[in-house]
Amino acid sequence: MINVQELSAEKTVLRDPQDLGGNKDNSYEEIIKLICDLNWNGLSREGLTDIAWVYYFFSVQFCETVGLARILYPNDKKLEELDHGERDTDNLSPYPGVVEINERVDHCEFMRRTLELTPIELTRRLRLQSIGEAYLILTRSMDPATRAVSLPTYEDGGLEQVFRSILRAPHWDTALLRAFKHFLEGHVALDSDPVHGHGSLCRFLEPNAKVFDLWTAFGQMLIEAAPELRKSERAPAEAAMSMQPTASC
Repeated sequence: MINVQELSAEKTVLRDPQDLGGNKDNSYEEIIKLICDLNWNGLSREGLTDIAWVYYFFSVQFCETVGLARILYPNDKKLEELDHGERDTDNLSPYPGVVEINERVDHCEFMRRTLELTPIELTRRLRLQSIGEAYLILTRSMDPATRAVSLPTYEDGGLEQVFRSILRAPHWDTALLRAFKHFLEGHVALDSDPVHGHGSLCRFLEPNAKVFDLWTAFGQMLIEAAPELRKSERAPAEAAMSMQPTASC
């Protein structure tokens, strides 16, 4: 289990983008590819459930990031539209047991409610919460400007690729997983249109080299939650990414 207290801005575990070689500003794209090449096809029902649990923490980080972008660019109408599609929105409504018809919620709230549909045992839940909280500690230690300019790396194809990869998993037969699938498929629809999708609303932002750290932290969290993802056909590439648990106890 991650020791949340040990994971801080001073003890970051993220590697320098130059470790992968190539263009430092674009290396996050290599991380996206490595995430997509993980063992999603062979992921168990339990592993996929664990992914849904830690994805909730990413969704919290993402909603925070949208808010930071709105603060930094308060008069930008495109970001305002993006905000309306991610927070206090009904674009995932309705879904049984999660949101009512026309109910407006932040997307992270949709995920929080999704996790309540299929309870898991306490020890497992605490392990996943610890992983997710450590991820939030790390991402919240990063400067707001970097987090804001990470938006197009998520919305303009990055998360769509990851979501399509997760959807290759074979097991979607619990209430929690069916709601998670609804969430993922809904986001693919929101992000996939290059002209009118969410990517078009934040494409003007220019990602800096530090977004690599955000993507690496995301990938590390996924693998720590579901270690079976390491059984990848691209084992050498996955090893190069060094997505290993940061600490154990």
